[in-house]
Amino acid sequence: MSRPKKDRIVGSPPVVRVFKPQGIPVRALGMLRMTLDECEAMRLVDLCGLSHEEAAERMGVSRPTLTRLLAGAHEKVAKALVEGWALVVEKGPVSLQAERFFCEDCESTWTAKESDVCPECGSTHLSVWGGGFGRRRRRRGRC
Repeated sequence: MSRPKKDRIVGSPPVVRVFKPQGIPVRALGMLRMTLDECEAMRLVDLCGLSHEEAAERMGVSRPTLTRLLAGAHEKVAKALVEGWALVVEKGPVSLQAERFFCEDCESTWTAKESDVCPECGSTHLSVWGGGFGRRRRRRGRC
């Protein structure tokens, strides 16, 4: 029997949960499932430009584990793009460092441990996207 997976630290969950080819209903597509830890490994290495060692440290995993997560993520993204599959991001064994918030008034989004007020407009009409997923625009430069 294998040992249970240790929670991986996710600093910035993706804004959307499902990616699919345009114009084709999801029910007509094959589904690929990517976990949040695979997505986070790809974000840290490919988007933020961290080395495997730095990314592994941020996620609280070993470098070989990070490399396996990254290889799995790259394979799934490539298959989705080349073969036209839908890609679904699921939670998996992770510990979120922050939640993603959405302001109902100005529609801005941000990531924080907790928030009572929108940093853009000062509104208190906020929503927390479940597990960091949502359907809104993304702010750039979050590493």
